[in-house]
Amino acid sequence: MTARPTRMTLSVPGDYLLARDYCSYGYFLLAPNHWDPDTHTLYRVLDLEDSPAVLAVNQGPPFRTLPRGLRGKPLTVRASRVLARAEQSRAKAALSRILRLDEDRRTIAAFHRADPRWKRSGRGRLMRSPTLFEDILKTVTSCNVTWPSTVNMNRRLCEVLGRKVAQVSDLTSATCFFRHTFPTPEKLARARATTLRGRCRVGYRDRRMIELARLFASRRGKPPTLDPRWFEDPRTPSGEIHDTLLSLPGIGPYAAANIMQLLGRYDRLPLDTESVRHGRDVLGLAGTDAHVMKKVADHFAPFGRHAFRSYWFEMWTHYEKKVGPSWTWRRETDANQFTASKL
Repeated sequence: MTARPTRMTLSVPGDYLLARDYCSYGYFLLAPNHWDPDTHTLYRVLDLEDSPAVLAVNQGPPFRTLPRGLRGKPLTVRASRVLARAEQSRAKAALSRILRLDEDRRTIAAFHRADPRWKRSGRGRLMRSPTLFEDILKTVTSCNVTWPSTVNMNRRLCEVLGRKVAQVSDLTSATCFFRHTFPTPEKLARARATTLRGRCRVGYRDRRMIELARLFASRRGKPPTLDPRWFEDPRTPSGEIHDTLLSLPGIGPYAAANIMQLLGRYDRLPLDTESVRHGRDVLGLAGTDAHVMKKVADHFAPFGRHAFRSYWFEMWTHYEKKVGPSWTWRRETDANQFTASKL
């Protein structure tokens, strides 16, 4: 008798809503993440010990408006195959990082005290990747490029350098979820720059991405040069993390600030052309791009350690006014809306 694929439950903070808190940052539209707005299910491919697996994460039935009754309800996690006990632990840890389950109700309440605008909606968490390495690579693919190109780069990185799930059975009647993993540091470290440029279409980022991968990869029994645990440790001073990030290949001020918020350090703003547009269109600021950018930074400085959350959710709600609630967005269509000419 063939064993049934693994099913698990994942406890969440008492105020947690999957649709709101997962669909809270643009990376939820990037492969190998997939959000199904019809069933309100998160699909994520993970590279586990035995082989890749698809995880389907759900909190309840679909809805039109966010139901308060779902807050804090445990998540149901279905795997595409049987997971060994160690794989289950690793999968839960990966999902916990993606969904920011380490940020409890008190953390979010502190943000709402600093910026009461978001208390009613409950917004406070921003999704991220299962690993710091993936967060850094996704940040690199979002610099100096349009958002549709970022979507395409991440899809190609997974299809060309990721591992494909061999078989998916009975997860869903749909076949739209992604089937390739994000490349590991070890795989990307061995890639050729011509492969990244030609097949993954990453442009000038090719060699820098390989250099980053080599810093994170273990080679011939040697540990990585960069230890993600040091970056993730709350005892590590923010200034040291920021300086280290700026020393990495391809990481400038914008990328470093963005990676800081992905690490839960929200006091810095990753300012770019979208910040200038937001400053002019939403905040009514005037002046040169440089002046507007400084004024945006000054505007959110009073929010202190919550500055990025306040900044981001203000921009996010502006996007939603244009495109609709984020949990209704589809990567294949709505991702193309996120360009300066359409926002």
